[in-house]
Amino acid sequence: MTDNKIREIRVIRENPRFRRYPEYKDSGVEWIGEIPQHWKIERIKHIATLVSDKSYPEPNAIKISPENVESETGKVLNFYSSYDAVGVKFQVGDILFNKLRVYLSKVVFAECDGYSLSEMIVMRPSLQGAGKYLFYFMLSSRFIEYCDSISYGAKMPRTAVDDILNAQIPITSDKEQKQIASFLDRKTEQIDELIHIKERKIELLQEQRTALINQAVTKGLDPNVEMKPSGVEWIGEIPAHWEVRRNRRIFHERDDRSTTGKEELLTVSHITGVSPRAEKKNVGMFLAETLEGYKRCAVGNLVINTMWAWMGALGVSSFDGIVSPSYNVYELKNSEYVPKYYDYLYQTPNHIKEIIRWSKGIWTSRWRLYPDAFFSIFTITPPFSEQTQIANFLNRKTKQIDELIATEQRKIELLKEYRQSLISEAVTGKIDVRNEG
Repeated sequence: MTDNKIREIRVIRENPRFRRYPEYKDSGVEWIGEIPQHWKIERIKHIATLVSDKSYPEPNAIKISPENVESETGKVLNFYSSYDAVGVKFQVGDILFNKLRVYLSKVVFAECDGYSLSEMIVMRPSLQGAGKYLFYFMLSSRFIEYCDSISYGAKMPRTAVDDILNAQIPITSDKEQKQIASFLDRKTEQIDELIHIKERKIELLQEQRTALINQAVTKGLDPNVEMKPSGVEWIGEIPAHWEVRRNRRIFHERDDRSTTGKEELLTVSHITGVSPRAEKKNVGMFLAETLEGYKRCAVGNLVINTMWAWMGALGVSSFDGIVSPSYNVYELKNSEYVPKYYDYLYQTPNHIKEIIRWSKGIWTSRWRLYPDAFFSIFTITPPFSEQTQIANFLNRKTKQIDELIATEQRKIELLKEYRQSLISEAVTGKIDVRNEG
């Protein structure tokens, strides 16, 4: 991390560089590196014991499983896991460590009693005051990367409990451990507050983006235009010279199939719209052995993820390619319709609600939007010239908002990186924080 980036972070603006200890020595552990001269190296099993007795949680007891824990922060998002199984009872001061897919960095310092479920092991520090220091060490990127490097299993890698307990940890006096833990408590709280502020700013920008799109595609760009009832309750009033038509008048279904399966594979989600599958990194998606028979899709086609349409998983494609046979592809019937206008329109909140209303299925996870239902949905039809104006206007405005959102997201990533760096540097003695108030 550069000095310029560090200066962007207000929590350390008053002291962008921390002191180092006067003297260092080789720890003898490659992934830990040098440690202060007066520190020593111990194994985790010498400062904490594994709690392994299992029992069924008492009624209304706190239950924590890995999916309830936020990665890299140790924050518990839900204290009442829906996971129903026996667990290990933990108490205040214990450390919960997820040994499955350890790279997710899910570690908890227990501030209440409860039960640890699934793959989260429980460790009890020998000295009560050492627990928070051990928590930060096990949360550090250095330790997580080490555990990840010794994990076994391809699809669901685990780190062996014995390997975790035998891992080495730099140790200093109880007093200094408490000083380091207190410093990290303060600094991570400040950083987390900044992250929260930026996340809220992103939420507001996203709300602004949605409101802007909704206003433009349903009411037009002229605030003084004469309005009329659309005759469709969920649409409400529209400009007097606009029309309302069913989708069957605007689209027809396209069902061309690939003979080779070698075209660009596209996917559809409520987050990315239509995008190349290759751009989705670290996503465990099933991929068939051959893509022969997949549906062809062209630039300007509307692609709907049949299963997840109710979540907004649809969009007009900016790519030529192929999509899953379980998707539906629709083509505009003629040139009086502007694809990008409908791309914006079909992702407005009221339109998604209408998709939900027309979707079929017993459970939410089984809802489907079939072609007959899609063709029955009403949609708004401005004149071609206004469709073009609205699409161009929204292209400019959403680009500006998206750039602001991307800037805030980069700042959040920077803060998260700094948080991790600060923890790792403090618990391995690379910086001296004993006198940091």
